[in-house]
Amino acid sequence: MSRLRIALTLALACAACLPMAAKADKVTLNAIEGYFDFVDANAGTILPEQIPAEDYKKFHVLDVRDAAQFAREHVPGAANIEWRQVFAQRARLPKDKTILVYCNTSSFAARVAMALRMDGFENVRLLYGGFNEWKARGGMQAHARASNKS
Repeated sequence: MSRLRIALTLALACAACLPMAAKADKVTLNAIEGYFDFVDANAGTILPEQIPAEDYKKFHVLDVRDAAQFAREHVPGAANIEWRQVFAQRARLPKDKTILVYCNTSSFAARVAMALRMDGFENVRLLYGGFNEWKARGGMQAHARASNKS
């Protein structure tokens, strides 16, 4: 991994957390522009209905909510790293398995997914709507429910 790419990814992750008044440097802006030129709409987004219950074990499910929320309730089999810590702990994440990332609504998870993709993780997918939507659509049974409606 080149130092420039790592620096760009860190700058982007930091820029996402700064107030809107902060201005990113030219290198960061170019990296962001390149990313958006490359990514298609909804790239990497998966609906709960698209995941059969037995397929969850094929993913590295990553809950990026805080530990208290995770302790109360989470997708079965999920690992928990709070969203602000994921990038610093990215060495713990598999490169050989698809990472399914979620938070409550997808807002923080989308930031995590973007930073990881910019760092070279091509295997990151975002759970559409986050945990709240996952539960509302039937959780582990969302795919089965959707299939039965057809």
